[in-house]
Amino acid sequence: MKKSQIRKSILKIRKKIICKDISINFKEILKILKNKNIRGKIIGGYYPYNNELDCSGILKKFKNKKYLITLPKIKNNFQMNFFEWSSKDPLTINKYGIPEPSSNILKYPDVILVPLLAFDKNLNRVGYGGGFYDRYIQKIKRKKKFLLIGLAYSFQKVKRVPTNKNDMKLDFIVTEKNVIK
Repeated sequence: MKKSQIRKSILKIRKKIICKDISINFKEILKILKNKNIRGKIIGGYYPYNNELDCSGILKKFKNKKYLITLPKIKNNFQMNFFEWSSKDPLTINKYGIPEPSSNILKYPDVILVPLLAFDKNLNRVGYGGGFYDRYIQKIKRKKKFLLIGLAYSFQKVKRVPTNKNDMKLDFIVTEKNVIK
């Protein structure tokens, strides 16, 4: 299947399924950080959009453990960066309808929680097709070491995600059922 077909199929399923009660086990993510010896305290999260898995509870738990929370902000040149954010801070809506932090305090996350539409057992992901995460990952991997954790519902798993040289693999994918590594 082509990525466009996968996107269409998963979006259709995700719209039909009420996923409000499905959550990720925070302890599984902490276990990953411990096993990978991640000592940094900057988490790159995301604000859920279009029925994505809601990671706000996870971000709140990280905040309670004294982590600094950041969210992505899209720039005009199809690039994005992560900026400091607190649940008390206002959000603005970008041209895609996605809430973003209003902060201008740029941070480079130690761990990035990545939203996705579909994934496979080889840690490949399908996003919305803009390449924002892939470009960001390529850009900051030259600056620092970080961990990529995809967050998804288990029904978003597909047999195979077609990839190209610009697609960045994730380090882990965490669903409500399991951890793929």
